[in-house]
Amino acid sequence: MAVIIGVDPHKSTHTAVAICGDEAELGTITVRATLKQAEQLRKWAAPFGECTWAIESAGGLGYLLAQQLVEAGEHVLDVPATLAARIRTLDTRRSNKNDPNDARSVAVAALRSHGLHAVTIADHTEVMRLLAKRNHDLGRLRARTVCRLHAALADLRPGGITKEMYASDAAAFLDALDPATAVEHVRVELARGLLADLEHLDAQIKGSHRRITAAVRASKTSLTELYGVGPIWACALIGWTGDVARFTGRDQFAAYNGTAPIERSSGGRVVHRLSRRGNRKMNHAIHMIAITQIRNADTDGRIYFERKLSEGKSKREALRSLKRQVSNAIYRQLLVDAKR
Repeated sequence: MAVIIGVDPHKSTHTAVAICGDEAELGTITVRATLKQAEQLRKWAAPFGECTWAIESAGGLGYLLAQQLVEAGEHVLDVPATLAARIRTLDTRRSNKNDPNDARSVAVAALRSHGLHAVTIADHTEVMRLLAKRNHDLGRLRARTVCRLHAALADLRPGGITKEMYASDAAAFLDALDPATAVEHVRVELARGLLADLEHLDAQIKGSHRRITAAVRASKTSLTELYGVGPIWACALIGWTGDVARFTGRDQFAAYNGTAPIERSSGGRVVHRLSRRGNRKMNHAIHMIAITQIRNADTDGRIYFERKLSEGKSKREALRSLKRQVSNAIYRQLLVDAKR
């Protein structure tokens, strides 16, 4: 009898539900998120014998628990939250939203679905993912700070700084001011505070880039051999891909990163539309790689793009086609790295 244990993880508690092959419920438990969480769950599951653990979003809130179970020798599957939500919605008997029903839907999804990703011990790909996420967060914080500083400078002098913001330009702008009123003095002080934040973020981003460059060099990846793929994009692609073996082919990889079109057909009308699904961070990386190739003459990407234009495709259609070719090339290089 196959026993699947579905886990709905949260910050403070984890709810687990065990089911057998006919989806009959064998037991349920809720444990607090403590240092003994994995031990408590394994002790509770011991009477069921050999079982498979299914954790919702094992790369998110369930990451630590999933890693603890894998290190203890358990077989753990990663169940996407959207898949578990569909199972719960379609179950007329347990459609209410609560932790036990969520955990049961995770278990049912693992029982009925094939090809779910098996969780493994975190390796260098997890390091890349963490570095890429930190670099992305720093970039967003910098953009937000620059917008606030632009607004603050525009309140001090009409037009403010009209070009792209750099810390040196903002410092020269503030040094040239001669505040006359108490309000202007406060505005200048606040602007200097934002400038200090910007300088701190710039220093952090430079450090992040150095660390990513060292990590990519140590990984000896062949992704950087592709035109337009530098250390930053290589780190993001490796980190967000994870284990490339979990993809059955380049088509599934393209669906994961959003470069494969989605079908919207009905009756005799066959239509494919742009996909907004998939990992948008990876899609953005592939987009920037494709743009880099288009902007530089005599690259394979530029030649391919111009050929698609000569075939009558619009610039957007040609760019989408090129992004798919870039996705295929990335998948090929990731396979080479995995074999190496």
